[in-house]
Amino acid sequence: MTEFRASRRQLLRAGGATALAAGLGPAVLTGCGGSGDAAGGGGQLSFMYWGSAFEKKAIDQMLKKYAGEHKGAKVDPMFVPVANYPTKVSSLVAANTPPDLGYLGTSQMYDLAQKDLILNLFPYVEKYPALKDRLPSSYFWYGKDKLAANQLAMGVQILYYNTDAFKAAGVDPAPFTAETAWSWDDFVQAADKLTVDQNGKHPSEDGFDGGKIKQFGTIAPFGGGGLYSLLRSNGADMVNEDGTKFALDSAAAVDVLKKLQDLIYVHRVAPTPAQLGKNAPTTAVQLQTKRVAMVIDGNWQMLDLMEGKVPFGVAVLPKFQESLTMTGGAAGAIFAKTKHPEEAIELYLYYNDPEHVDLFKDGLWAPLQKKYYTDEAEIDKWVLKDKYPPNFRTAVVDTTAKHGVTDWGQQMKNSERIHQVLDPAIEQISLNKGAPIDIVKALKPKMQALLQGKWPTQEL
Repeated sequence: MTEFRASRRQLLRAGGATALAAGLGPAVLTGCGGSGDAAGGGGQLSFMYWGSAFEKKAIDQMLKKYAGEHKGAKVDPMFVPVANYPTKVSSLVAANTPPDLGYLGTSQMYDLAQKDLILNLFPYVEKYPALKDRLPSSYFWYGKDKLAANQLAMGVQILYYNTDAFKAAGVDPAPFTAETAWSWDDFVQAADKLTVDQNGKHPSEDGFDGGKIKQFGTIAPFGGGGLYSLLRSNGADMVNEDGTKFALDSAAAVDVLKKLQDLIYVHRVAPTPAQLGKNAPTTAVQLQTKRVAMVIDGNWQMLDLMEGKVPFGVAVLPKFQESLTMTGGAAGAIFAKTKHPEEAIELYLYYNDPEHVDLFKDGLWAPLQKKYYTDEAEIDKWVLKDKYPPNFRTAVVDTTAKHGVTDWGQQMKNSERIHQVLDPAIEQISLNKGAPIDIVKALKPKMQALLQGKWPTQEL
């Protein structure tokens, strides 16, 4: 969504969605902050997380299921609202009572890992081979042989659309393979047909009233992964390969920024920030009410779309030079204070698996493991044919596995401070406060001063 309030993504970033290892014995779990075992060896493991009411219910059910399947195990769920989450983590760490494992925003996760407050998973990789069976982009490395975490789940950008709106406008279903992806011009033309004012006119027609738009074709994806996906599609990037030089001022990057700005102010197929509103409805509501016909957003929107019974389809993103999508997500980590790291790893592997958590089948999370993108039988375990859109396999699963690019911010050092400078500049472009080239030129020295390179990556 093109809105620059404190979004869920921004909060997670500032706070910083694996198969169960075979042959593991019963868990003897420990309490928050490494407290001693309870009488009889039953102990307790603490699991800290954020999420919606639906996510809370699913996580609590998963933890109860885990405890029931592991003799002697007790798991203490610690739910914290996302807005308060980074502060709560900091206070628990300062008090020397962190949870055993839980969610973490990437910036906070890297900070804690550097202070040896996060368990390094690398020494456990050989003993727990399930740690290896994950998409490369899901790993958070912070040095040679230093593995801080994996993502909670895979996040991927999707083009969602209201199927009824497409039928009414006479627009064919959006493309669902990388080979058939819309060009940018195709996307703009479709958005024009899908944008109508109160009198039924389109922006390309004489007499169109831009002040009384009944339905917008799309929303300009200035925020989140939509922008980065399109930059990479055009051969551009935010920074150079090692993260030491600002790159958003390249001709290819400026071309993307200008085309997004033109969606709003030239083609008039996307709302201005003012028209979108400060407290804009969610993607699911925008599509359900047909305020917008198609939106680029993350896979986690699937949950609300399916729960709301919205008539929607999924498609690959429009492309410039190459069909791509951005992947990324917040971290799931184990705190170094846990006194039973191997038992914590067992739970860590358990909650990442679609066989144990309904959040994958229900659309909020996408798996980390390679097998869930390559093996038909495994794909069927989470992409339910009677629930997911029919083209999800080719539009999302195949695209993630074959055409995914890692979120640049997930690998950047000093990412929180960088976004504090970058995001307001992108907002100025969305507000039409100047030409993109002029805005990014003014941004360059500010950004360059903050760049400290990228965190290392390593193959397992």
